[in-house]
Amino acid sequence: MGDIQKLVIEGKSYVLLSEEDYEDLIDVARAESILGRIAAGEETWPLEFVRELTESDSRIRSFRAYRGMTATELAEQAGISQPYLSEIEAGKKTGSVDVLRRIAKALRVDLDDLVIDMEAERDAHQ
Repeated sequence: MGDIQKLVIEGKSYVLLSEEDYEDLIDVARAESILGRIAAGEETWPLEFVRELTESDSRIRSFRAYRGMTATELAEQAGISQPYLSEIEAGKKTGSVDVLRRIAKALRVDLDDLVIDMEAERDAHQ
């Protein structure tokens, strides 16, 4: 860290540091916040899996495979038929919000993790 100057302006103390040092402090604070969330149990995903999610034609299928689940297992846990799940994974059906919530719960992910790109995917397939 470079030179840090202490200033008093109108009776109030201030610290003056370079922009580079300020950015380093912000980076450290963000990293500590992220490490705290991880220590508290927040799940992290390998970079390869994150890349797969961005390229996948079915985020549900990708999460299911990542969790090591068969389509039958996921369908049972979500309370839907396996053929219906297959149609959702294939993009032939979208599934109701309730069904997608149950799938997300079974996969232990947020609903947003499953549907974030569904509209863009639908547009790309049309």
